[in-house]
Amino acid sequence: MIVITDKAKERILELKKEEGRADKENIRVSVKGGGCSGLMYDLGFDENVIETDHIFEDKGIKIIVDRKSLLYLAGTTLEFSDGLNGKGFQFVNPNASRTCGCGESFSV
Repeated sequence: MIVITDKAKERILELKKEEGRADKENIRVSVKGGGCSGLMYDLGFDENVIETDHIFEDKGIKIIVDRKSLLYLAGTTLEFSDGLNGKGFQFVNPNASRTCGCGESFSV
């Protein structure tokens, strides 16, 4: 399961409105090879769900995760920061043994 903080939920809803996204569009979170630590997060809007996807809902936001990514993302919290250290979504992943300085890539 993936949890979304209140601040992340607010930003997701703002982005949907700014980009003219349909209410039926969900958030897809996945893990891809790359980045300075070996694996990197991918986050975007998606309305397509395939049979092997897992769907979670937190705070009214539906989150789609493919089967392979779920192994790396179980228990992750999606946060949004707009502080002095940068602005953007951040993943707090208990499965990551190491993360890079920017927080966009990790290793297990």
